[in-house]
Amino acid sequence: MKYRIALTIALLSLTAGASATTLCQEKEQDIQREISYAEKHNNQNRINGLKKALSEVKANCSDSKLRADHQKKIAEQKEEIAERQRDLHEAKQKGDADKISKREHKLAESQHELKELESRQY
Repeated sequence: MKYRIALTIALLSLTAGASATTLCQEKEQDIQREISYAEKHNNQNRINGLKKALSEVKANCSDSKLRADHQKKIAEQKEEIAERQRDLHEAKQKGDADKISKREHKLAESQHELKELESRQY
C-alpha cells in the first residue's frame, strides 16, 4: 500500500513538472507565436527582428532577471503617474480646462498601464 502511494506521488510530481514552464520558456513560446504570425503575413522585417530577439532570449534569459525587469517597469510606471499627477495639478492651478482634460486623460492611461503591468504573473 505504501509503495502504491509513493508511486502515485512520484508520477503526479513528474506530470506536474513536465507541464510547468519557466518564464523564459513562456517568453520563447510568445516569440515563436509572433514569428508564426509574421510568417503568415510575409513580414520579413518582423521575422528577422523576432528571430534576433529569440536568440537573445535563449542565450541570456533568466527568470529572476525577467522578474527584476518587470518590477523595474512597474516602478517606472509609478514615476510616470506621479509626473502626470504633477502636470494635472499645475494645469488645475492655471485653470486651463483644455489642459486639465488632456492631463486627466493621460493620467488615466498611465494608471491603466500600471494595472496591466501589476496584473501580469511574474
